[in-house]
Amino acid sequence: MKTANKDITTFDEFKDKEFGLPGTVEREAYNRDAEAFIIGTMLKEARLSKGLTQEQLAEKCGTNKAYISKVENNLKDVRFSTLQNIVEKGLNGHFHLVF
Repeated sequence: MKTANKDITTFDEFKDKEFGLPGTVEREAYNRDAEAFIIGTMLKEARLSKGLTQEQLAEKCGTNKAYISKVENNLKDVRFSTLQNIVEKGLNGHFHLVF
């Protein structure tokens, strides 16, 4: 997507320049990292909105505080089943996956 003002760069243009075009190895790695960051941020916001500490959330969903911290801070890949437990058991939410 091009902009009318030549001095302004869109986010898509920035990503193309910094991480390559969609479909390249570098861009796909960026997309995976961005999605993991978003998941961690969403979990943290949901936890805080429920007034839970990381330790309380971990206890509710059967894991530990360190694991919750690592997921929230994008330091650990989370398994689908664990993510589902965190959302459903820990946060009393609904987990839906869309492709």
